[in-house]
Amino acid sequence: MARNRKYTVKIKRKRQRKTDYKLRLDLLKSDKLRLVIRKSLKNILLQIVKSENSKDKILISCHSNELKKLGWEYNLGNIPSSYLTGFLLGRKAIKKNIKEAILDLGLQSKIVKSRIYSALKGCIDAGLKVPHDPKIFPEEERIKGAHTKKDMKKEFEEIKKKIEHG
Repeated sequence: MARNRKYTVKIKRKRQRKTDYKLRLDLLKSDKLRLVIRKSLKNILLQIVKSENSKDKILISCHSNELKKLGWEYNLGNIPSSYLTGFLLGRKAIKKNIKEAILDLGLQSKIVKSRIYSALKGCIDAGLKVPHDPKIFPEEERIKGAHTKKDMKKEFEEIKKKIEHG
């Protein structure tokens, strides 16, 4: 960090708006596993991360592209696919005996009833315990895709059953 009497240059990742160090420190102090949710326009990525010796170790990762292997033919960046990706990560976590985590959204904007919270609902429905407020989740009709195509609801249920049964 460069210093001068008139100006102090901020840390690089803070300057690039990639890291909120205050929030990160609070999450690390809790000494719990973190459920990290990152979204792009076309996909969503979920990870369960453990911090060891000031380094992050990814225990489980799930990308929305994995839904294609299960037969999902629709967009991978919408609310139903986010829910299914979260549900898939939750099932993987339960199989590896991970039962709880805390939510880490980073610097993303926290918009109520969005894809991020749809993915969180999927993790919770799979059996993962994450502290949350039930008001933030999208409605069930939106999660099942009733607001888009009519046949998406049927395929949504089929893929959810595939994830549940293995």
